[in-house]
Amino acid sequence: MTLLKLIALDEADLEVLSSHLQDAVVRVGDIAYVPSKKRFAAILNRFDWERTASGNGGKDFRRRRTALRFERVLSAKHRRVKPATDDKVLALLAISFEPTEPPGGYVTLTFSGDASIQLEVECIEAALTDLGPVWRTKSKPKHPDEPGAGSKPGSGS
Repeated sequence: MTLLKLIALDEADLEVLSSHLQDAVVRVGDIAYVPSKKRFAAILNRFDWERTASGNGGKDFRRRRTALRFERVLSAKHRRVKPATDDKVLALLAISFEPTEPPGGYVTLTFSGDASIQLEVECIEAALTDLGPVWRTKSKPKHPDEPGAGSKPGSGS
């Protein structure tokens, strides 16, 4: 089992993290912002897109436990994400960056259901690390632009 470990220090790197985390699911209770350490972190179950792309027969889909961490975070704002709802599950659609005064700006984690978390950052400093556990899932997430896509983005076990 190859564990993925990626670091993002600029917008292009962040796009790579976003592509690996597309359709990841996360419990609200597994998301934390620690202002005193200027750190935001989340433990997600990411869909293993690399395995699917490598031609595994189209039926052997997997998810992996993955940590996502941002450093140098000045603030975190959320929309339609209620911290009191620990067991609510969110499906991550994308991570984007909007620069303000370089190298700072806003990192936005966009979830299905019009939910988002916006991080004001001094600069982009993020890491994605697979934690090891991997399991099979019944289905591959579907997207509106795919043929036969009828389910919501982020669907799947």
